Amino acid sequence: MTGNHISSDQSASPSIFLENVNFSYKGEDLFQSLDFKVEGGLWTCFIGPSGVGKSTFLRLISGSIQEGFTGSIRFENRKTGKGLTAWMAQKDLLLPWLSVVDNVCLGARLRGEITGEIREKAVMLIQGVGLGDYIRSLPSELSGGMRQRVALLRTFMEDRPVILMDEPFSALDALTRLKLQDIAADLVKGATVLMVTHDPLEALRLGHRIHVMNGKPATLSKPLIPPGNPPRKPGERTIISLQADLLNLLEAEGSP
Repeated sequence: MTGNHISSDQSASPSIFLENVNFSYKGEDLFQSLDFKVEGGLWTCFIGPSGVGKSTFLRLISGSIQEGFTGSIRFENRKTGKGLTAWMAQKDLLLPWLSVVDNVCLGARLRGEITGEIREKAVMLIQGVGLGDYIRSLPSELSGGMRQRVALLRTFMEDRPVILMDEPFSALDALTRLKLQDIAADLVKGATVLMVTHDPLEALRLGHRIHVMNGKPATLSKPLIPPGNPPRKPGERTIISLQADLLNLLEAEGSP
């Protein structure tokens, strides 16, 4: 699938600056005096042990957490991040009474912005990911991998310059996961993407930069930068070598 990117202009996708970020939950400090820059127009992966705060990190950037948060999270050349982010989670969260095309167009439908042009774009995307025969099907008629493709397209139809992905492929079998990683890499070229994952190979296939998050309060490692552009082939010698390096880094940081 080619030619259906969110944005081919990296300058349209902002860098994100976290400055002196503090966040506590139930009396526990998850982040303390955290300073971090997310590079605009690139795919940044975060990997680390469960419970360290990776999903919370994404929610802070999305603006959905206010209580317990201090510091500054700003988007390059923007006063706020409102309207800039789209979110994709592990569960597809499709509405069971809507067809595939209506689920893909859900955001526009809820905002009262649905047009023939938007539906035409949705149909083109659906066909591009191999679901052309299921445009009018309900989610109950789809496999897990097919449902997740629809969820991907629903996220990308929002046409936001910042994409937040929280383990979007973890519930899929290995081959389906690889296929959806390839589709996602094509669709989001040029966007600022932040993805939480527990899979070192997934991070190495998709990430321009990979950070290990660990500790309480959490810290972020210096970036591991794989060569070339995503999606990288899982069997590449360099990727296999870096996978061993990343596992060693995770072990050194105390991950299970």
